[in-house]
Amino acid sequence: MTAKSATKTAKPKATAKSQSAAKPKAADAATKPKAAKKAAPKKSTKAAGVEAMNAVKPLIRVRQTRAFTSKKVTRAELDAITEVARWSGSSRNEQPLRFVAIRDQARIREIADFGLPQTRGLPTATAAVAIVEPDEPERGLSRAFDDGRAAERMLIAAHALGLGGGISQVRADVRDGINKALNLPGNRSVRTIVAIGHPTEDALAPKSPPGKARLPREELIYEEQWPDPPAKD
Repeated sequence: MTAKSATKTAKPKATAKSQSAAKPKAADAATKPKAAKKAAPKKSTKAAGVEAMNAVKPLIRVRQTRAFTSKKVTRAELDAITEVARWSGSSRNEQPLRFVAIRDQARIREIADFGLPQTRGLPTATAAVAIVEPDEPERGLSRAFDDGRAAERMLIAAHALGLGGGISQVRADVRDGINKALNLPGNRSVRTIVAIGHPTEDALAPKSPPGKARLPREELIYEEQWPDPPAKD
């Protein structure tokens, strides 16, 4: 045996024990206690109530507007509002309503003239949406419910865009003239028109003193059942 080979064979081999000592044991990693997650502090009932009210405050601020500036409603804004109308719910999802979006000022004023005084918010509006429903006397209540849902949601959409909106009822005795102005077929009529525009400063001003716009909560909201003794009505 040469000196070179002797040196090679003399080199000690790592034992299984030393190899295992060099590597961290998987079991040790698995059994190592994990840091406990810090529990999120619970919100107080009052804080939770404030947060919930802040979330719905934009809806509380939606109001009827019947006086508008001359600034135009854009096509994009009117498209967004009518898209909300399109997605409004309806009984059994029958989708009976149709919507006529109007930006022609002369047409808006013509419609307003037919329906006064209910349409008094239309003359200064720079856009409007007529809610058209089928003439079905037997479904009148259901259609009126669908109509109201769509109208209110359009008011909310207008508010979200920094605009204002007002709902005008179309009386039965003036519907023929408005139907003709909108070129509606004989089996369709308008019950409601939503005026849309940029509110004037006067229109945005509060109409009631602070705290007087609505009855106190305890006179309107009851828990579980009608109060006993009966509330003042």
